[in-house]
Amino acid sequence: MLNDPLAEVRATLAAEGGSCARARQMVREAASSWNLPDDLADDAQLVVTELVSNGIDHAEGPLELTVRRAGSGMFISVRDRSSALPQVRPVDPSSARGRGMQLVSALSVEWGTEPQPSGKAVWALLDGRG
Repeated sequence: MLNDPLAEVRATLAAEGGSCARARQMVREAASSWNLPDDLADDAQLVVTELVSNGIDHAEGPLELTVRRAGSGMFISVRDRSSALPQVRPVDPSSARGRGMQLVSALSVEWGTEPQPSGKAVWALLDGRG
């Protein structure tokens, strides 16, 4: 649980599947602490799952998750050690994968990437005003 309701939440996550569940829990607890709407918390959990999954699948080393309050919404950032940028690909109905960034784009007010000294950060801004 968060002590300061406006504090930024940060965590280092291993590049392994269990990190998605940990990231979802962190986002859920932050949204609750900040009294954000349940639908925003649900969307934020989907977004963080996709961002962390992409880091696990396409990058190296540990991931750095940052979650902070952004007005009536939430800002989520996942930093990894790969300079390869995420791609929004056309949906292939025959594939069970490849929809992650489409989902991030649909649920976020805005998303993007930011170069880092070793790798990049992929971020998304979600708005709680519905």
